[in-house]
Amino acid sequence: MKHILLSLLLLPVLALASEAEITVKAPVDLSDHESLQRGAKTFVNYCLNCHSANYMRYNRLQDIGLSEKQIKDNLLFAGDKVGDTMKVAIDPQDAKKWFGAAPPDLSVEVRARGADWLYAYLRGFYKDDTRPTGWNNLVFDKVAMPHVLYELQGVQTLNHETHALEIVKPGKLSPAEYNAMVGDLTNYMAFMSEPAKQSRKYIGIVVLLFLGVMLVLAKKIKAEYWKDIK
Repeated sequence: MKHILLSLLLLPVLALASEAEITVKAPVDLSDHESLQRGAKTFVNYCLNCHSANYMRYNRLQDIGLSEKQIKDNLLFAGDKVGDTMKVAIDPQDAKKWFGAAPPDLSVEVRARGADWLYAYLRGFYKDDTRPTGWNNLVFDKVAMPHVLYELQGVQTLNHETHALEIVKPGKLSPAEYNAMVGDLTNYMAFMSEPAKQSRKYIGIVVLLFLGVMLVLAKKIKAEYWKDIK
């Protein structure tokens, strides 16, 4: 009985240890505006063709250091305006016919799945001729999405004995360069999922400092008021 109870108590610890071994830490730094700008460019050029971000407006990119002119010149296409949301370029009905399901909106994907999951997912595509698109993913088995970044990463295959991915055809970027690009993209998508996060944290710190100062002043006023009363 004692052994059973001990095993049950250790289960959460063992689960965390197992999870820690497979976790890939995403390089998220919302204060790194250069990384966020590179990630925004990658998102617009590669993701926005099929996926929408209907809860994100282009003008919020000014929060990461881009001017309105830079947004217009580099990130807007067709008749989009700076105040518009990031609408998808593909027709959802066509996407459903081609991929079996309409690509999801990515506005809050990082909040839904986590930055670490997304970072691993974008690096986990491998060639699989049994799939309709010719691609599969180590993180998301039987994924419907094709590997739109394969020209940059190259072609990977899965070694079923070691369960490891191996590059069999190099891409335009080295593995380090590709990982850095995907890191920037993940960083931007983390920002996009909650653009006001940095401001919220700053306001929270200011409020706590203010309350701390007020607490000290209140104690001093109280001590001064009651000093002659026994």
